[in-house]
Amino acid sequence: MAKRIDVSGLTAYYSAFKAIEDISMTVEPRTVTAFIGPSGCGKSTFLRTLNRMHEVTPGGRVEGKVLLDDENLYGTGVDPVTVRRTVGMVFQRPNPFPTMSIYDNVAAGLKLNGVRKKGELDTIVEKSLKGANLWNEVKDRLNKPGSGLSGGQQQRLCIARAIAVEPQVLLMDEPCSALDPISTLAIEDLIGELKTRFTIVIVTHNMQQAARVSDRTAFFNLAAVGQPGKLIEIDDTERIFSNPSVQATEDYISGRFG
Repeated sequence: MAKRIDVSGLTAYYSAFKAIEDISMTVEPRTVTAFIGPSGCGKSTFLRTLNRMHEVTPGGRVEGKVLLDDENLYGTGVDPVTVRRTVGMVFQRPNPFPTMSIYDNVAAGLKLNGVRKKGELDTIVEKSLKGANLWNEVKDRLNKPGSGLSGGQQQRLCIARAIAVEPQVLLMDEPCSALDPISTLAIEDLIGELKTRFTIVIVTHNMQQAARVSDRTAFFNLAAVGQPGKLIEIDDTERIFSNPSVQATEDYISGRFG
């Protein structure tokens, strides 16, 4: 079941360097929220705090709260591995496991979670590949390496792998930046379908993409190089692109900087 995210007072560090500062926002279930802003303003860092991937980086630490419904993901005794199962991640470049077949790529997380029965695995793999709009393209070559697919197909395979374990939230870090326009369109269409089941947060440098796929858009910026990134404003996407509240947002969207 898709869940709501409530972030309050979140600051993230790389050792002594403060990357983002005092971010608070709410992401509603079954919506797509896009993060936009110039390079280096902390969008991807913030995204990675939402499933505790940030702390995998040496020196990475977080202050503040991230609530998934009512559970604080940074609370005492919360297992980061469980968090990452609940809040899935799709990365910028497609990263199928190179030595694994298409089938085993999708089944990998399921097997880690203790699913062993072939019939159950078959059902979930097929459902996940259908959910990623990939089944018809690969159903006759499930035992071939996932790395043999095209870039766009590999990214949809990674999405199938992420949704197979039934997360409640799906994070996407510039999922189309390495793809051609046709593959990009396929991923964007897929995002629209997936939001009926998941809460989706996407980082994108593509203004048109943010306008096309998201319900709400958050603009991040930093005052100067070396300063922490901050959330400047978040609002309905239509309003952000037509009548933003902050001049810096309008300047970025209109191409005056960034």
